[in-house]
Amino acid sequence: MRINTKIKIGNIEMKNPVAVASGTFGYGDEFEGLTDIKSLGAIVTKTITLHARVGNKPPRVTETPAGMLNSIGLENPGVERFLKEKMPSLVKFKIPIIVSIAGESTEEYAEIAKRLDSVREIDGIEINISCPNIQTNELIAQNEILTAEVVKSVKSVTKKTVITKLSPNVTNIVSIAKAAESAGTDAISLINTITAMAVDIKTRESRLGNITGGLSGPAIKPIALHMVWKVYRSVGIPIIGMGGIMDWKDALEFILCGAKAVMVGTANFVNPDAAGEIITGIENYLKSARAQDISGLVGKLRV
Repeated sequence: MRINTKIKIGNIEMKNPVAVASGTFGYGDEFEGLTDIKSLGAIVTKTITLHARVGNKPPRVTETPAGMLNSIGLENPGVERFLKEKMPSLVKFKIPIIVSIAGESTEEYAEIAKRLDSVREIDGIEINISCPNIQTNELIAQNEILTAEVVKSVKSVTKKTVITKLSPNVTNIVSIAKAAESAGTDAISLINTITAMAVDIKTRESRLGNITGGLSGPAIKPIALHMVWKVYRSVGIPIIGMGGIMDWKDALEFILCGAKAVMVGTANFVNPDAAGEIITGIENYLKSARAQDISGLVGKLRV
């Protein structure tokens, strides 16, 4: 039986619903030889800002029970060096490229998107308005008005598919998702990491130089599933689910809850071939379930 794993997010055609999440796969070349990058549905780059950022002071990563804390702080070379130094290696993989972007203002988001819009090889832009590791009083993703403003500003300068990455650190994820949808985003990705801490009782200090960080990994999967399920029932645009996906069974849980695609994050640090194994696992599941099309499983949670 022939199966179909192709899906479409906006104008991005993916041969399967499995992408690698921003910040967990570098710019791709770091994983060459460790996994078949060309087999991925898409690659999402590390977040790019208008100017280079040095990130937060170390330590930036620590393990927690069933999870990982990070406080990288969006370290990156800036958009111009990214285009010059990183894009050539990304292009050779011949899979959809989604560039994650972040700005310190609405104008900066638009400026980065404008510069990316002229690059033919870039398929989509993920608006990161939800990183918990930068020094701000409020995340853009915690405010419906600001979320809409950023989405509108980016959409006004690009014809590429725009994906808005939401934060779980809110009281009402649905209202934020609706604000992004109303502003014109083509898709939503969720969830980003959850603000959290870990303490070393010997030194009586935080285990992170930034004091707080973003929790990811299996510990957050139930929260992520709940949010995907809630948003799926409230919006009409595609959802890309992520948060603690470690194997193909986790990925299918997200799809059944309403995710059209998934992104693999923390699992990449544990097993560089995690995304590849998830793709194979989904294909085998479809065959064993005699299901011909992955799209037929999206949102089919029985309630």
